[in-house]
Amino acid sequence: MKAFGYNSNGGPEVQEFLDLAMPSPLAGELLVEVRAAGVYPVDWKIRSGAFGPSAPADFPKVLGSEVSGVVREIGQDVDGFAVGDEVFGSVAPGSGGFAEFALLPATAAAHKPLKVSFTDAATLSVAAATAYDGVAQVQLEAGQTLLINGVSGGVGVAAAQIARDLEINVIGTAGADKRPLIESLGATLVPYGDGVAGRITDLLPDGVDAIFDLAGGTCLRDVVDLVADRNKLISAGDPETVAELGGHVIERDRTQRVLDIVADLVAEGKLDPHVEDVLSFDDVAAAMSAVEVGHAKGKVVVNVG
Repeated sequence: MKAFGYNSNGGPEVQEFLDLAMPSPLAGELLVEVRAAGVYPVDWKIRSGAFGPSAPADFPKVLGSEVSGVVREIGQDVDGFAVGDEVFGSVAPGSGGFAEFALLPATAAAHKPLKVSFTDAATLSVAAATAYDGVAQVQLEAGQTLLINGVSGGVGVAAAQIARDLEINVIGTAGADKRPLIESLGATLVPYGDGVAGRITDLLPDGVDAIFDLAGGTCLRDVVDLVADRNKLISAGDPETVAELGGHVIERDRTQRVLDIVADLVAEGKLDPHVEDVLSFDDVAAAMSAVEVGHAKGKVVVNVG
């Protein structure tokens, strides 16, 4: 099969198309003919070795962490899926999404609703599922206020929409140029930068009821005093800083239940993944570059099928 990956850790120069044998599903896995694959910063960070260098025996490695497609083969001990099912989810360890076929753990896959495109489905198991987990973790009630610190990325955009559907008020920090996007989500934008906490306090003198941090570092320190209950402070962007400040790392569910929920929200028109760029498989290097250098606007998807 045709795939896109690398044979050593490094920059974009190590990426290449690969000619690999067709994978076979192990127990608990699905072999999926890939129709679309989402592109995320984590893809290039893994390639670069940012999370630790890969062992020589692990190469070649295929890039891409989540896909949508059609089930072509089912491993042992899998229930609830059949050949021909349209599905989406996160790839199995050792597999990759930028390929004609990928392996998905059945526990990390879900059926794609008919009203959801393969393109949109390919973006849900990372950003949208993380967003759902974060909003659920802070346990706010309708009418309370959630600050999403770094709202303009994929997780933040999804979290704002999920919170809005629960009638939670959303304040989001981002660059001033993101105002049209943030306001289209039903959220209030407060620009990053010096004095950000004061600008939020001008709007909400009593602070906020919870913070969902996606920025970390100084950006998190700048706003942390806006929430009184540190049990309502969570981060998906900086586990060390949030722990130091008395908050918590986001607790990921990573089950089919959450995938079903976010897919249904898309099908019902309550969640827009904001896919802004769809490139062909032949242009996957350009898709990676757009995400790596920060030029991407909205979600980027590779059309494999």
